[in-house]
Amino acid sequence: MFLGFYQDKRVLVTGYTGFKGGWVSLWLKSLGAQVHGISLPPPTNPSLHEVVKTHAFASETECDVRDLESLATAVKKIQPEFIFHMAAQPIVRRSYTEPLETFNVNAVGTANLLESVRRAELPCPVIVITSDKCYENREQDYAYTETDPLGGHDVYSMSKAAAELVAQSWNKAFFIPNPKLGPVVTVRAGNVIGGGDYAQDRIVPDCIRALCEKQPILVRNPAAVRPWQHVLECLSGYLWLGARLAREGKNSPVASAFNFGPDAAAQQPVQKLVEAVLRDWPGEWQDVSDPRHPHEAKLLTLSINKAAAVLDWHPVWNFSEAVSHTVNWYRARHDFKNTDMLQFSQSQIENYVDAARQKKIAWTQ
Repeated sequence: MFLGFYQDKRVLVTGYTGFKGGWVSLWLKSLGAQVHGISLPPPTNPSLHEVVKTHAFASETECDVRDLESLATAVKKIQPEFIFHMAAQPIVRRSYTEPLETFNVNAVGTANLLESVRRAELPCPVIVITSDKCYENREQDYAYTETDPLGGHDVYSMSKAAAELVAQSWNKAFFIPNPKLGPVVTVRAGNVIGGGDYAQDRIVPDCIRALCEKQPILVRNPAAVRPWQHVLECLSGYLWLGARLAREGKNSPVASAFNFGPDAAAQQPVQKLVEAVLRDWPGEWQDVSDPRHPHEAKLLTLSINKAAAVLDWHPVWNFSEAVSHTVNWYRARHDFKNTDMLQFSQSQIENYVDAARQKKIAWTQ
């Protein structure tokens, strides 16, 4: 898979104690990579990190990406051959209470990571993970493409747009002209779901907490439409782009921004998502929408035409499959009390890969 690129490679994952960081670290380990993590401690308890930590990592370094000197020291020591930059403040609603933290982690933290790589003169490719919310959202029936304007109504969205601009400017000013440095690209995913996410103010973790407590699920924005996708979908795109970057270099068409979102049919209202969750774990939900709540976009969709055309990348699991695999993970851990969630998580990766092979997805060949 992935051209065999990750076998025996030193791969740095910032934000490895988070939800997406945990999953990509586990997958990289299965691909034979030496996974090195830089992050703050897990942001939640419980967490996915406690499931994968004994298996996935060659080293773990506690470091705040806002601390340039500590970050630069850690990066230089690891000498990564590839970097996935996932460290972030990832919650929209938190950006209303912690706007400066959000901006500093997401934008300044990205600058610090790229500056650390530049100082160490590392030739490794760097993939900066941002968000679908980096686009200037006009809330129209329109799928955003990689060339659309960046923006952001809330500080979270703005900070992700700022991270995009940081990556672009460091790449153009420092990385492209310097033959000692590798490519820098940004990637934007949809609303990612999957087992192991325990963040506050995210709809699936909110659902799971309510179901575990046998309480109704309180839904703030039932009519808001989002591009829902399983975490393994976007990670397959990141891994495939990384392998192609390593082979084709920073002057190739793949050295550019990409959306990795779901098929159009997975762009569903929050209410449909909650109802799909309840088909696999019975319960009930309540509409608690309130016009006084902080602003959150009502409509957001992504175009994945570029990923299809340039990378021959395509989604594997449909909306129902993505929700079912997500709920099955949580139910196995919290309802059925599965004592080996590491093996359960590895089996979900294997099932996803098998489904991708059946569809002859490019990265599996």
